[in-house]
Amino acid sequence: NVSIMFPNKPDHIFVYWATYSFVGELLKYGAKAYIYDDGFIHSKGIIVDDFLASFGTCNFDIRSFKLNFEVNAFIYDRITATQLRTTFENDIKVSRELTLNDYNKRSLIIKIKEAFSRLFSPVL
Repeated sequence: NVSIMFPNKPDHIFVYWATYSFVGELLKYGAKAYIYDDGFIHSKGIIVDDFLASFGTCNFDIRSFKLNFEVNAFIYDRITATQLRTTFENDIKVSRELTLNDYNKRSLIIKIKEAFSRLFSPVL
């Protein structure tokens, strides 16, 4: 069961379109995607089986590690992981689900923006 959430309000437009370009692949494999409409989110997080959680700002790429010195906390605690899952579920309430059907209805101009931005994704 994989769910991903990304902001409706981007901090950088190329990052937004590059992100969007990868979401379709996840949707094809059954993941759920949510567009967060209640402001901006920058944290990256993962919760595994309500036991392991990792949250922070790190993108897990060379730029984040070497240039921006970003970090994530790794938490091995069921109570904390469960609380973080509950927070994620509450954020879903102020988000809208992006379905594969909706994703496939993107206009040609959006697809071009995504393809162009995806080329630069390793350095974004």
